[in-house]
Amino acid sequence: MSLTQHARLARVLALAVPALLLGGAYVSQYGFGLYPCEMCWWQRWPHFAAVGLALLAYATPPQRLWTAAAALAILVSGAIGLFHAGVEYGWWEGITSCAAITSGSSGNALEDIMNTPLVRCDEPAWTLLGISLAGFNFLISTATGLAIFALLVKDRRA
Repeated sequence: MSLTQHARLARVLALAVPALLLGGAYVSQYGFGLYPCEMCWWQRWPHFAAVGLALLAYATPPQRLWTAAAALAILVSGAIGLFHAGVEYGWWEGITSCAAITSGSSGNALEDIMNTPLVRCDEPAWTLLGISLAGFNFLISTATGLAIFALLVKDRRA
């Protein structure tokens, strides 16, 4: 059974959006020095899973199932982004210990630990129009996950 145009678009979104969001996260980290806090990492893991699931949708049946699973992983990242944004905006309390863990290059473990930047989860590293990176992840991931499900439902009706 071949995929319809809706299912193909859903599959493309399931792969492209989390890959682009992860790419943006790494560019901001390594290109602009915006080190991730613990909750930033929590948001990345479902996107890694979504990329893997979307790749499975290209490689093996049932393609719609793998695409839907990727959409669910994207929605999980969006939910974590909402929680993180709420912590940043002071809507609720988050976790108590947040720090970035970076691999050291000096060869001295103690020096590497001492030089690791402390990154707080309750302070946004960057905002645009008052929206933090976690807020953007919530908006983009939630919209994408819902769009993928809508396309898959539309595909079933076609």
